[in-house]
Amino acid sequence: MTSQHQASLAPAQESEQEIALQPASQDIWDTKYRLKDKDGEAVDADLAATWERVARALSAVEDEDKQAHWFERFTWTLAHGAIPAGRIMSNAGAEAYKPATSTINCTVSGTVPDSMDGILSMVKEAGLTLKAGCGIGYEFSTLRPKGAYVTGAGAYTSGPLSFMDIYDKMCFTVSSAGGRRGAQMGTFDISHPDVIEFIKVKREDGRLRQFNLSCLITQDFMEAVKNDLDWQLIFPSNQSEVNDPKTTIVWRQMAHFTSDVVRNDRDEVACKVYRTIKAKRLWDIIMTSTYDYAEPGFILIDEVNEKNNNWFCEDVRATNPCGEQPLPPYGACLLGSVNLTKFVRHPFTDQAEFDWDTYREVVAVFTRMLDNVVEINGLPLDKQRDELENKRRHGMGFLGLGSTLTMMGCQYGSSESLKFTEKVSYELARTGFEVGLQLGEEKGVAPIMNQDVVITAKIMAKRPEIADDGIQVGDKVKARILWAKYSKYMQKFSSTGNKKDQDLLDALIEKGCRFTHHSSIAPTGTISLSLANNASNGIEPSFAHHYARNVIREGKKSKEKIDVFSFELLAYRELIHADAMPSLNGEKSELPSYFIAADEVTPKQHVDIQAAAQKWIDSSISKTANVPTDFPYADFKDIYMYAYDQGLKGCTTFRFNPVVFQGVLVKEEDLAKTTYKFTLEDGSSIEVKGNETIEYDGEMHAAANLFDALKEGYYGKF
Repeated sequence: MTSQHQASLAPAQESEQEIALQPASQDIWDTKYRLKDKDGEAVDADLAATWERVARALSAVEDEDKQAHWFERFTWTLAHGAIPAGRIMSNAGAEAYKPATSTINCTVSGTVPDSMDGILSMVKEAGLTLKAGCGIGYEFSTLRPKGAYVTGAGAYTSGPLSFMDIYDKMCFTVSSAGGRRGAQMGTFDISHPDVIEFIKVKREDGRLRQFNLSCLITQDFMEAVKNDLDWQLIFPSNQSEVNDPKTTIVWRQMAHFTSDVVRNDRDEVACKVYRTIKAKRLWDIIMTSTYDYAEPGFILIDEVNEKNNNWFCEDVRATNPCGEQPLPPYGACLLGSVNLTKFVRHPFTDQAEFDWDTYREVVAVFTRMLDNVVEINGLPLDKQRDELENKRRHGMGFLGLGSTLTMMGCQYGSSESLKFTEKVSYELARTGFEVGLQLGEEKGVAPIMNQDVVITAKIMAKRPEIADDGIQVGDKVKARILWAKYSKYMQKFSSTGNKKDQDLLDALIEKGCRFTHHSSIAPTGTISLSLANNASNGIEPSFAHHYARNVIREGKKSKEKIDVFSFELLAYRELIHADAMPSLNGEKSELPSYFIAADEVTPKQHVDIQAAAQKWIDSSISKTANVPTDFPYADFKDIYMYAYDQGLKGCTTFRFNPVVFQGVLVKEEDLAKTTYKFTLEDGSSIEVKGNETIEYDGEMHAAANLFDALKEGYYGKF
């Protein structure tokens, strides 16, 4: 777009009335994203200075004669809805104060080898990654099951879960840079013999609390559940087990095993059958655990790999800690989100509309900004940097979908909201790849695009249509052709009926792109609360319109409960009705009916919204279907099956369970009807409502947060 067109868009946004940041938003910006020196003195004078620091760091990547221009454009874009992910906001332009930090939010570990030396080497790599401020994901089902014999040690292994404990303690000990604790994702194959132990592990107080957990679910397993079939729990066997007639052996495709395993001429791995269980029984164990403990999550790993743009060169087995980026070994998660509320014109009126022109302009400039982050990634490991620089994948998404729909008078989950969600995702994708094509011509495509790929039988089996174009096993094909012409995702641009989309795809096939992936939708918890003034997280509706958020405070011994309001409520009170409040304890709400909260959305509607966005999101989506505490289990357990039938890559749910844990977000009414019992030193006990404040150990605490801190063992350890 021309500079005249860019300039003409700015005044339209600036004419909209700004809503002042609420105290909670100011506070989170100050503690998490505002640059300070070693004495705690502010370097960023105000929020505008934070934007300018980030814009200057990213524009410094450009040619010297263009840096002033791009600094202006990047600053404008940040002020008009582009919000880079937390590590960029905290660490870009901060080298003089914290030189050993990264601008990358998360990574995925290299494959964890099934050996003590390999496991501990990955602990070291993970520690360095967490120290740089990045979260990390791992697959642990590469480790042999509990009780398996280890020839070298002459003993029986304690199993994957015991080794996960090492990573958990390491993560808790290594305080991540930039004022946040480390985040980890542990994934586990649904066919591993220890999968039931993995599913149930968080029932133990304080265990694996530095992890999010997800099961790697396959299409075969889901069909076995549907048809009430048996399910075999298996693990690769050694040659002696293969030769033992007493051992039941099955052959399976297991590309993720890189260790010394027994393979046949079809590249299948010999696996020992440890146990056979009804698939439905295993399914029920997952569902009851998710209902009570909100974990494990659900990653449809076949769907992830089938729809991966890099399907020809990657076998994905893990995601970053929040699930929006399925990544190969040493892959990195470079994120940013567009605040959709910035583009609503005439909110809460019959004339409410979305400014698509300004939205596309912000996406276009923001794409260039995120691409520039690759050059200042600050990742601690050579393999991480090599992987990022070779493919240059990043993940732009959006936040504030729920708030935006409310401001436009559209109810989240309605048919109109699905159409809007698909369109906002399509415009983000199309604009992103247009810029990717332009950047490739200007700066060069991602190195992988020009690499030759030798066509193997495995590649041919994944995409038989390649043979229709005269390509045979053994031929060499440019990666950009496999990426664009045969990717299930990229081919969607051929299905729109829009000639411009087809022309874009043809150009990408011919020339390649600056990056292999452009989009993903993150949960955006703290950037939504702070930099977006508590617009709804990611693709979610607002959790509630007046609620509490539990935050970690340095020096406090339990989490602090802070009062927050949804952005749309603040905007409605500023623009329409100054005293409006949501209903509470049976009182009538002064808000329109389209002001709904997360637990007023049906699970099916949550999944439908995710499916509408997923069509045009080329990585994945972090989406949580919130359901009320009293939501019936019989209805709950069908959510994941519905997600599978809709072709999603994954799904997570959250049901507030005060007996088990405290969530980050809590409603006052849930706390008010929950009683916690504390046992005193003399053996007596007291009972306190969750929303009460009590004094303990010389400090005031929210009762629910104190109970959780003592039960989980993190009291006084922040």
